[in-house]
Amino acid sequence: MRIDRFDWAETRLLGLAAALAFVVGVGFRLYHAASVPLWLDEAYSAYAADHGFAFLWREVPRYETHPPFYYSLVRLWSFATGTNLGARRALGIITGVAAVPLVAFAGDRLAALAGWDATRRRWLIAFAVMLAALHPLSIEMAKQVRPYPVMIAAYALAMLAVLRLGTDARDGRPFSRSWLTAATIAEAALLWLHALGPLFGGSVAIALAVLTLRPGMTRRDLLALAATQIVAGLLYLPALLITLGQAPTWTQSTWLRFLPSTLPDEFALLYANWHRGAPTLALLVALAGLAMLARRGGWGARAALALAVLAFLPAAASIALSATVAPVFLVRTLSAAAVPGFLLVAAGLAAPGPWRFAAAPFAACLLVSDLGVAWALAHRPPLQDWYGTIDWLKPRFRPGDVVWAYPNEGALPLAAALRDEHAALSVRPIPAPVPAFGSGGYFPTGSRGVVSLYPPQIAALMATPAARTPPTIWLLRLGALRYDPGDRMARALAADRMLVARFRSGQIDLIGLRRASVGEGMQRAGRLSE
Repeated sequence: MRIDRFDWAETRLLGLAAALAFVVGVGFRLYHAASVPLWLDEAYSAYAADHGFAFLWREVPRYETHPPFYYSLVRLWSFATGTNLGARRALGIITGVAAVPLVAFAGDRLAALAGWDATRRRWLIAFAVMLAALHPLSIEMAKQVRPYPVMIAAYALAMLAVLRLGTDARDGRPFSRSWLTAATIAEAALLWLHALGPLFGGSVAIALAVLTLRPGMTRRDLLALAATQIVAGLLYLPALLITLGQAPTWTQSTWLRFLPSTLPDEFALLYANWHRGAPTLALLVALAGLAMLARRGGWGARAALALAVLAFLPAAASIALSATVAPVFLVRTLSAAAVPGFLLVAAGLAAPGPWRFAAAPFAACLLVSDLGVAWALAHRPPLQDWYGTIDWLKPRFRPGDVVWAYPNEGALPLAAALRDEHAALSVRPIPAPVPAFGSGGYFPTGSRGVVSLYPPQIAALMATPAARTPPTIWLLRLGALRYDPGDRMARALAADRMLVARFRSGQIDLIGLRRASVGEGMQRAGRLSE
């Protein structure tokens, strides 16, 4: 990387600032990582990883919209670290932290392609480190037991490989086999990590072509580039078949809604933060970075175009799919796209020019706003407070009681929290555990493993001992409007039971319905809508 050639004694203050930002960023990623309960999506990851590889590669593709590669990574990780909450989140934290030095190395390659002197190069690397370390969305994604932090690291590696191969193309050297391999691995990983992986893999392929194709290329180099794409494509084929198989269910019954009116706020959080003025400042500085790189002409302009493709094409493609096919735009799924954005903003701050005197104040404004938003996110309540739910439920739970998770996916985060709390409560997924194949009903979330029941099925369930025997049934729902429209399940249970308690926290709705005794007044379902 040749970063060691820098005389860090001349830029001690800048180096200290970057090191401090890195340490603070690591601290934010660790903060409360082992004390906040898994929410629904994370519980899916843990649930899948707790099963064998046969389940992961035979059953998961039948109900999950994402390929099973990430769940397999979590399972392998669990063999080495265990399955407690801290171990679960360690994979994301480590990969999230690892992305920062990858961004630094990529910054070095970008400055080299632009032909900047050592001073500008040092500034670019330092600003890139600070932006990557303190980016609020990247910090939050690092704590997720989801593929997003791994995607961020893979995208950073792919970006570094593209810029490194661009350096080979500029210098007329044969492409490095090591970096061709790194590009192939990173692209294949992106394709397999998430259903939207092709948006990132395709962006990598286009950026690689932009930066490396040139007149007079040798046949060997052309074949080497083609081989990276052929290998990545062939590796992706099974994942593509999985995605295509799940696409009809997702497009017909997805829970996600595409709201163009929210895009400005979503983009603000994706590329900067929601603090007033920060997104506008980041955009202006990034545009300045693009302009400064483009003014260099040649390889600097090519690098600017490649970074623009990497930064903005995934989000643009996601919007296009959401507007024309089915809603897929979700800011956390696009979090990796912020990585090349760090380099564009850093280039704007570090570029030589008449406004360089404003670089330090602009950087301070961006980083202070990042710190404020990261602090606010770190201290907000849990997305789903399952520990609080258990604390409320335990003193009210009696022998013979049972929690009905309706539909079945609500049992996943509750079971994970019960394990964390070393608590034992009877939980029954309705109509059956995930994946509830062959249970009839319909798919309220776009997943074939999650089933809600039609009224005749609910009526039949009410006649079974499972509905009549428990003294109190605690009905757990994660959004009645989506899962239990018209409170069908709740009203059916309330027909011969009385409402004894209710707990609400965010999406969590827990209703206690006790079997009525002779002469005991009924609190009918009218109370359920209060």
